[in-house]
Amino acid sequence: MANHNNKSRFFFLFIVLVLWCVSSFGFGRVPFACDPKNGLTRSFKFCRTNVPIHVRVQDLIGRLTLPEKIRLVVNNAIAVPRLGIQGYEWWSEALHGVSNVGPGTKFGGAFPAATSFPQVITTAASFNQSLWREIGRVVSDEARAMYNGGMAGLTYWSPNVNIFRDPRWGRGQETPGEDPHVAAKYAANYVRGLQGDGPGNRLKVAACCKHYTAYDLDNWKGIDRFHFNAKVSKQDLADTYDVPFKACVVDGGVASVMCSYNQVNGKPTCADPDLLRNTIRGEWKLNGYIVSDCDSVGVLYDTQHYTQTPEEAAADAIRAGLDLDCGPFLALHTADAIRLGHISENDLNLALANLLTVQMRLGMFDGEPSAHPYGNLGPRDVCTPAHQELALEAARQGIVLLQNKGNTLPLSPTRHRTVAVIGPNSDVTTTMIGNYAGVACGYTSPLQGIARYVKTIHHNGCNNVMCTGNQLFGSAEMAARHADATVLVVGLDQSLEAEFRDRVGLLLPGFQQQLVSRVARASKGPVVLVLMSGGPIDVTFAKNDPKIGAILWVGYPGQAGGTAIADVLFGRTNPGGKLPMTWYPEGYVNKVPMTVMDMRPNPASGYPGRTYRFYKGPVVFPFGHGLSYTRFSHSLAVAPKQVSVPLASLEALTNSSTISSSALKVSHANCDSLELALHVDVKNEGEVDGTHTVLVYSKPPSGKWSDMKQLVGFEKVQVPAGSKQRVKVGVHVCDHLSVVDESGVRRIPMGDHELHIGDLKHFISVQTSQQIKT
Repeated sequence: MANHNNKSRFFFLFIVLVLWCVSSFGFGRVPFACDPKNGLTRSFKFCRTNVPIHVRVQDLIGRLTLPEKIRLVVNNAIAVPRLGIQGYEWWSEALHGVSNVGPGTKFGGAFPAATSFPQVITTAASFNQSLWREIGRVVSDEARAMYNGGMAGLTYWSPNVNIFRDPRWGRGQETPGEDPHVAAKYAANYVRGLQGDGPGNRLKVAACCKHYTAYDLDNWKGIDRFHFNAKVSKQDLADTYDVPFKACVVDGGVASVMCSYNQVNGKPTCADPDLLRNTIRGEWKLNGYIVSDCDSVGVLYDTQHYTQTPEEAAADAIRAGLDLDCGPFLALHTADAIRLGHISENDLNLALANLLTVQMRLGMFDGEPSAHPYGNLGPRDVCTPAHQELALEAARQGIVLLQNKGNTLPLSPTRHRTVAVIGPNSDVTTTMIGNYAGVACGYTSPLQGIARYVKTIHHNGCNNVMCTGNQLFGSAEMAARHADATVLVVGLDQSLEAEFRDRVGLLLPGFQQQLVSRVARASKGPVVLVLMSGGPIDVTFAKNDPKIGAILWVGYPGQAGGTAIADVLFGRTNPGGKLPMTWYPEGYVNKVPMTVMDMRPNPASGYPGRTYRFYKGPVVFPFGHGLSYTRFSHSLAVAPKQVSVPLASLEALTNSSTISSSALKVSHANCDSLELALHVDVKNEGEVDGTHTVLVYSKPPSGKWSDMKQLVGFEKVQVPAGSKQRVKVGVHVCDHLSVVDESGVRRIPMGDHELHIGDLKHFISVQTSQQIKT
């Protein structure tokens, strides 16, 4: 019997070892290109890693037939067996974790799940650039691991860096918010985290910034993204909508940009050479490929009727600079477009070269993946304790304390031993990960998180966020009467805000407001309102309700959201998040159609403008708002008082257009070495440790642009109780102290620029210099 047990034990260990080897080293993975054991491909130049990539690309293109080329410029690229090339699905997503939204990624087997971080709008509220980059790094670790296991691709169509222009937009949750500077910093950091810092031009995964450009309407009052023509001024395009995309390409080195469904000023973005070939690739120097949003090439023909024939639509897109079609349109119509002379085969070759170059930078033509960088990543590198801890930390950092009357928070487990947990979002799981998510490693709901601290009494109060009736209110009120404290978790979910689903108003849906008010009135102890949503909600009623002591916004906080919420409620975490978007009153959206793209106000028509930069009316909570359990003060330690901007050339000195309206054209300035360093001392005046975000705003000199106040720098700092920390905030003159005129030209106003850091004001005098760049 003992001998039989030993044999069974050894057999079990052998099976475990085999399974571990398979999962860890990719045995049984899908075939790969340029297999050194394949005598057919061993001699091909495009398989030789010691040959420059551009030479390898041209060698491969030269071996392809025209039909093969055409089927390689769509997302589900075909295999070319005679060249040892496997089929490839370009469409994968990684907005806030590896997602299975696109067909390129699937979960199962050794990869049942991946770490699901908070939705982007929540992570943006942390204002923590290093966090954004670290999340990108972790997501790309898990993506590479799944690729090695044959479950994912290497091209991820994330992040979404559109400006959250209108509070009703269903996809605002996917973005870093309303401020171009924040969106730009998020874009560059997340992209660099995803793509890695490999040697030379190599990529860990290929990120994609979307949706270019002026895309922020999905389906509002019968107007949808497929039919919408966004009428945008050159000024708004240059100083708002395009800013994060430029940062993606120039600062982030992104490998791809996706054009959007909508038209901009009468032209489909995916067929506009000014936007694609001239701006993205020409001016910004994209090193990568341009992809269409899915079926948008078909949309510009079938829905927008932009061309008379499908062949013209295919040709217009390729000529404009599109390289890859997410959809079948180019596969169906490119051959005839070439046959009819609308484009040449060389036009197709240029698009294909951009795609193959990215694949080679990813190592997809370098032979056995396990022998190359990141080839050792496998199932053990997905959903690791460290990754899940980062998801929890991201959720903690993204929670915003909107109101805390009489220090209602934090609650005390000794004084508040029983807590009523009420509301349609009080025990949710998948709601917390928002959209474009995958399968999470596991969940902790708000109820579960709170139950780790105290005894709970739970009632939903409403069956779901629609809250179509008040039949369950009585039991919720009874729970509040018998508890030491009440936590109401209400808000929205994907049934109310999502892709192709914009909101009509900003109030809590259905009877939720009534639920909150009635439960608050019935509660015998302190009441905390927790709002779970992507977009802002008008909760003026709760601000003014004397029974509601504290209000938290938690966004969609990811798989560990319940733990993070509870940690903030009970003081283990001191909240430090700031709102990345303005919270408007309901009356605002009654005056502003979603279809109006203008950022600036129009006093003549009564149009109030958009975002904190241009809207000066009443708000529920302002951009950048967020409280703490402690108090912080600022003092300016070191800051320049003047800066001289040298001209770039002798031509600029003699050009009459260089300085207009006392503002220097940025293109005529020598912007090298014009980074200004502001050193700010942040003191924690309270008795608990905390984190604080230093926000630096700038106002131009008095005159034409003086009403415009914009964020120009921010840094996160952790400060122990009673101590002081110095933080450096960089402000670049050409990027951050400049403005855009009506023609879309960026200029640096001369004179005294007013910087705001909390209650501090500091003036920097900017003047031109006659020094010429040599």
